[in-house]
Amino acid sequence: MLDWRGIPSLAALRAFEAAARHGSYSGAARELNVTHAAIAQHVRGLEDHFATPLMLRKGRAMAATAEGQALAAALNEGFGAIAAACRDLAERDKERPLRITVTPSFAAHWLMPRIGSFWCQHPDIQVEILPSITLTDLRADGVDVAIRYGLGGWPGVDSEPLMSAGHTAVAAPSYLGDFRPDCLADLADHTWLLDGSQREEVVWARANGIDLEAVPIRNFATDLLLREAIRAGIGIGILPAPSVADDIDSGRLIELCREEDSALAYHLLTRPGQVSAQRDTFIRWIKKEVRDGSRC
Repeated sequence: MLDWRGIPSLAALRAFEAAARHGSYSGAARELNVTHAAIAQHVRGLEDHFATPLMLRKGRAMAATAEGQALAAALNEGFGAIAAACRDLAERDKERPLRITVTPSFAAHWLMPRIGSFWCQHPDIQVEILPSITLTDLRADGVDVAIRYGLGGWPGVDSEPLMSAGHTAVAAPSYLGDFRPDCLADLADHTWLLDGSQREEVVWARANGIDLEAVPIRNFATDLLLREAIRAGIGIGILPAPSVADDIDSGRLIELCREEDSALAYHLLTRPGQVSAQRDTFIRWIKKEVRDGSRC
């Protein structure tokens, strides 16, 4: 059980968290609709309680000390969890879309070709798909499910692998002609296509016989532009295998080399403690799609 006897008042903790976040007693006072003096009094009371400085003046602003930063971070997380639980409880009977955030490339090349199956099977569940390359704050943004690419280990969320997603080198038939390489090293004289974020791909290619920093390279600003350039036959690219599986199956792209037993994967991320029947229905559906590729 939680022993409240050693915990200061929630009003004081709330005032300090706001002051640390704003770097200002005035900003905290405006947010909480109290006076500057009330915020300062709460902070002084906490400093007396813990016998350590929590906020220091830096010029005309205030800044949290190292101890204050640690406390503020814990309070921010705790208050966020309380707010999320209250919002979830208040909205339990409201009709609202299921909010799914995915990377733009995963949305365009894997999810959207399949989402019709979900809508056919569950026409009563509205889904809002939010493409984003950043890992959003699921709690603050009211997101039910995130799908992200990487090695896992994201803090503050429940995470489970959805599908293995090792690298694969691909090119259009129009680019390769009749040439079929035995390994990546055979492609050192060819043009390679990358976007600016593909550092892991460079490491993988080097481990498989080609140094992408020593061959002709064309860089693209986004993953979507990169994919279109590969399909147009401009050069060779490296992409997560699941996102180009349909292109390979249809013959639009040819697989040259695939990473086996990769630790990279697409992961399902959800909020700890959240209860949602609609979310669980979506998760069951997408896992089934990964297993057998069913269609409506």
